[in-house]
Amino acid sequence: MLPRFVWGKRRASMWDNPAMNSSLLSGLNPEQRAAVELPAQSALILAGAGSGKTRVLTTRIAFLISTGQVSPHGLLAVTFTNKAAKEMVTRLSAMLPINTRGMWIGTFHGLCNRMLRAHHREANLPQTFQILDSGDQLSAIKRLMKAMNVDDEKYPPREMQHFISGRKEEGLRAHEVEAYDPYTRRKVEVFAEYDAQCQREGVVDFAELLLRCYELLARNQALREHYQERFKHILVDEFQDTNPLQYRWLKLLAGQNNSLFAVGDDDQSIYAFRGANVGNMQELLRDFHVESVIKLEQNYRSHGNILEAANTLIANNRERLGKNLWTDADKGEQIRVYEAGTDVDEAAFIVEEIQQLKREGVNLTEMALLYRSNAQSRVLEHALVSAGLSYRVYGGLRFFERQEIKHALAYLRLMENTDDDNALLRIINFPTRGIGARSIEQLQEAAKQYNTTLWDAAARAGGKVTAFVGLIESLRSATQGLPLPEIMEHVLEHSGLVAHYQNETGAKKREAQERLENLNELISSAALFVHENEDDSLTAFLSHASLEAGEHQAGDSEDAIHLMTVHAAKGLEFHTVFITGLEEGLFPHQNSIDNGDLDEERRLMYVAITRARRRLYLTFAQSRMLHGQTHYGMASSFLRELPEELLHWITPRFAARKTFDSGRRETASYVAAFNNAPSMPPAPPSPKSAWRIGQQVFHQKFGEGTVTDTEGSGNEGRVQVNFKRAGSKWLALEYAKLTPI
Repeated sequence: MLPRFVWGKRRASMWDNPAMNSSLLSGLNPEQRAAVELPAQSALILAGAGSGKTRVLTTRIAFLISTGQVSPHGLLAVTFTNKAAKEMVTRLSAMLPINTRGMWIGTFHGLCNRMLRAHHREANLPQTFQILDSGDQLSAIKRLMKAMNVDDEKYPPREMQHFISGRKEEGLRAHEVEAYDPYTRRKVEVFAEYDAQCQREGVVDFAELLLRCYELLARNQALREHYQERFKHILVDEFQDTNPLQYRWLKLLAGQNNSLFAVGDDDQSIYAFRGANVGNMQELLRDFHVESVIKLEQNYRSHGNILEAANTLIANNRERLGKNLWTDADKGEQIRVYEAGTDVDEAAFIVEEIQQLKREGVNLTEMALLYRSNAQSRVLEHALVSAGLSYRVYGGLRFFERQEIKHALAYLRLMENTDDDNALLRIINFPTRGIGARSIEQLQEAAKQYNTTLWDAAARAGGKVTAFVGLIESLRSATQGLPLPEIMEHVLEHSGLVAHYQNETGAKKREAQERLENLNELISSAALFVHENEDDSLTAFLSHASLEAGEHQAGDSEDAIHLMTVHAAKGLEFHTVFITGLEEGLFPHQNSIDNGDLDEERRLMYVAITRARRRLYLTFAQSRMLHGQTHYGMASSFLRELPEELLHWITPRFAARKTFDSGRRETASYVAAFNNAPSMPPAPPSPKSAWRIGQQVFHQKFGEGTVTDTEGSGNEGRVQVNFKRAGSKWLALEYAKLTPI
């Protein structure tokens, strides 16, 4: 019999405290306070960048609890990162005298994992089911494709992984996917076999967590009504980032009578490539008959000029819900714009500005270099290293994704669930114990022949494989009943991992030392997990490790510049921001230009601009080395969408103001500035060609473009031009009808 959750009788001794409620609401602006004090109804809080959305969301939870409208265990709050969830819990603990342990606050995946653990039988899962991270999922797919004799050139495993995860995030099982051709039918077959393999091994991937949980609630009316009765208030952070299945899951939990309090910003929806659907915000308004849309427009982060630039830019997007950021702060500095000859010149300029800012007292950690593509970081990193400036690539290899950590976790996973074939394959010969590739193939063939797991096949294999089975059994026996940190320490020591890295010599010795330090940190991580969680079992820790693998790990405390993609910068803020590589085709990306839809790219630029508090630089280059090739481009169209009066143009070696007129510039003065020479008319064209590489031109049909190559001379020659709208074209000089810009 499922318990019923009843809350609403006010307990005067604890909750009817005007002073407590007053302190919760103090410091909120009128719009923030209106959002916090909304009655029990569904609402959309349209929260602009830097408008205090986390404070509003957390205060709303505290207000509902403190006024007796809900118990701490009677609400559910969903975030997109474990870091955000932990911050919310920390703030709540400071606001109210309550025990936050056990509250349902977490990520979609974390909450679904928790629900599936509680109802594993109803979900048709073993109690100790394990979670495959992205790397383990890919390994499982590769293994399956090999067993099915699927051509991995025709069907790349990573593409197959994206296909499977994408269909699951749409809420589809293999039998529900429409296959119109043999190619897709084969992918669906792999999808079906992959699901069967995961079920057999007792493992789930990230997409499966949400889909399995949704299916559980959809088909089990008693369970669904139980949670609908319990969670009268559901609160969602970053609602614009939800995908269709996440929204359907929320709707199931909310039912017809519960309130869904969604906080988000359609102007910061930048994860369509991950399946995010900004249209969920419009659907929320319709599906829940939302009467309250509160706009948080006061920005507490940036100076006025930065906000005005962001507002003007994003106003070009269609189908916005609409808001306009403002601040009580002054207008601040103009936005600095720099045009470089090459990406190397661009990086050199940035380094000079960083050094000057450092001399002015700005810490390196308060500066960020943002770029649209990871490939852009190479030249920036080289320039920083050459200048002796410390930097950190934000979003680099994460702790739980490091090789040595994944090896250690694989031992623990196999001890916990011997049906986990991925874990077995990772460690069966690591450290090396004389089990070769052929032996592993024979093991896989035996498992396939007898329709069993690799572990069962290994138990009958004999020789060194049997010795490996004995090792795992001995580790399991020796750690039975031990506290989690001691389990970790014993496994690291007796599995041979520690000895393996201790015995490394030569060039690998330093790397091995770092790996040993990471293994020691894993023990510390286990100790912290025990301290912070009610369920301190090995199963719970392994779930935690898989979920945390998607989190950005903080670096050391050294003062260092942050390098990151604009996507990675969302949610962060800095004193000074450099947005680099602002060239058409790079930012905005060429794919969006080709598709004729720049809305998400513009939202990405909006996010980048609003990361800056005090100073903002926009830089671009005439030529850039990417993927081993030199690319010639023109200034990003986003620069033309910014008000001219907000921009301060910087030219090399000069402080003179530079006008940006629809992408046109005075070539002669620009070249003169580059060479620190007096302005003079351009030299006559060479006999070979009237055009030079990098020159910006205009064509009556194709519009603006940049010369990227020339061939021949006179009327018999031709020129290659990369046009902004029409792409790259070769034109005969006799008929080209090009004019210089």
